[in-house]
Amino acid sequence: MDIVIDSLVRQFQTDRDLVGLPQDEAFEAFAGFCVLSSFYESDFSPDVFRMGGGNDLGIDVFGILVNGELLHDEADVRAATEQARQLDVRIIVVQAKTSPKFESKVIADLADNLAHVVDKADLPYPASTDVENLRGCLRAVYANIAKFSGGRPKLHVRYVTTGGQVADMLRKKAASAERGLMRSGRFDVVDVHCVTRDELRELYKRATQAVPATFEMLKKLSPPTMPGVVQSLFGLLPARELVSRVLTDPAGNIRKALFHENVRDFQGYNGVNAQIRDAIRDPLQHRRFAVLNNGVTIVTRGLNVVGDEVHIRDFQVVNGCQTCHVLFDERDRLTDDVQVSVRIVHSEDEKVIAGIIAATNRQTAVSEEELSTREDFHRRLEDWFAAQPAPRRLWYERRSKQYATRNEVEKTRVVNRSQLTRAYAAMFLGEPAAAGHYRDLTQRHRDALFQQDHLPDAYYAAAAAHYRLEWLLRTRRIRATLRPARYHLMAAMRWQVLGTERLTGNPRRASEQCRRLLDLVWDPSASEQAVLKLLPTLGGIIDAEQQSGVPLGQMVRNRRFADAVRAAVLRG
Repeated sequence: MDIVIDSLVRQFQTDRDLVGLPQDEAFEAFAGFCVLSSFYESDFSPDVFRMGGGNDLGIDVFGILVNGELLHDEADVRAATEQARQLDVRIIVVQAKTSPKFESKVIADLADNLAHVVDKADLPYPASTDVENLRGCLRAVYANIAKFSGGRPKLHVRYVTTGGQVADMLRKKAASAERGLMRSGRFDVVDVHCVTRDELRELYKRATQAVPATFEMLKKLSPPTMPGVVQSLFGLLPARELVSRVLTDPAGNIRKALFHENVRDFQGYNGVNAQIRDAIRDPLQHRRFAVLNNGVTIVTRGLNVVGDEVHIRDFQVVNGCQTCHVLFDERDRLTDDVQVSVRIVHSEDEKVIAGIIAATNRQTAVSEEELSTREDFHRRLEDWFAAQPAPRRLWYERRSKQYATRNEVEKTRVVNRSQLTRAYAAMFLGEPAAAGHYRDLTQRHRDALFQQDHLPDAYYAAAAAHYRLEWLLRTRRIRATLRPARYHLMAAMRWQVLGTERLTGNPRRASEQCRRLLDLVWDPSASEQAVLKLLPTLGGIIDAEQQSGVPLGQMVRNRRFADAVRAAVLRG
């Protein structure tokens, strides 16, 4: 293997706790991480997307992007496509080989296999359960084909080696593979590309750094220096420039990670957002857009201005989430006449950043209580996690890629808000079956999540349980096929320790309950034995459900399954 790539793979294995993988499997995980990260900028567990065992038909890694969300499990894809009003889907397939050269036969064979995989007919040869899962994902997508607003799904195939050049013959083979897969009539775009070692290095660099953006801002002014603010810019930016240079990721999707600091996600086309859309479409109002709209506020931790060119890094859109989403949806209608007022604030003082978030969001219909929760409690959790002793330390990621450049942070110990919400709901809100429906979960339990009077101990215990289950799955101590049931296993561990005992309102008593959970979770041997003890019971319930034709990914979302697991665990 190329010496530089080998070094990067080893670093990747250390960061992701994959040091036990043999070289070829580690390279598959590394290549998959690099490729998938070029389409999806938020963090994810790369080993989850890797195929396992034989009969994988040359597919080493795959991911399904549904409206910008990266998925791998058939049940998750089915839920996402059924809940969506409109669909934009990208299918990413990776084959990775440590070979120092590309082989035309590999592309031809992979294209032939993919033609069979995407076909509705049965496969003509044996295939692994992972391949069947991919076919199930495709069935879920095409079952909702009427929701596609911009054409059929797009297929992206990447053949990755440590080779340095792609011969003309390889390019011709790739083009032939594209034409062959397009003939299936299943895709709007087919893109087959050979990734060289230099491209792989660049993809890894982009995947492990905070998101940057560069754009031209001709009309701007820089206010005087302010306490806690390194530099700031106020000005007008063409809406097309904002959308194409700042809001759009390399895959053409809106960068969801930019809006994590907003109290609310995009609210759809309610009255206000419909008015924003109408203003863009109106032949007169769109020229007055800059004065009709409150604009966008960007907080960045890196700002460099060279003439009219503005470079920002590690940034968030802290106000203007609704405007940004409408502009993105209307991007094909935007002209140079549509201008947006933009404020850019460069600060590395977290208190100043929190104040900006609070001040800008007070202009919307967001209560002081919501702002306080957003500003204070998540920061409190971040500090709480980081303050734990080294063997038990986890890192709470409040913003996307917050710890990407910190080499001392083991990436498997980073827990983002989505993961923490699901784990907490499973363990302390009695919702292991709803863990796959993140948005529905947060809406239904809005007043039971991340409240100022909550103990950080419980969130930390939930994060620790999430880390332990991921560790057991990653190290193959429990079967990877049980991953869809991991939130039920977290809940079961809580029932093992606390029985039916609810988390008490007494802070001292609740802390003691959490300590008992943590003592189990942080003991690798004891936690492994506790989970292994649960598997026969869980397996029996799974077998009973599967006899009625319900696949695992679907059954774990049913309240009936959750109740059966709970009853069985409590019976002992």
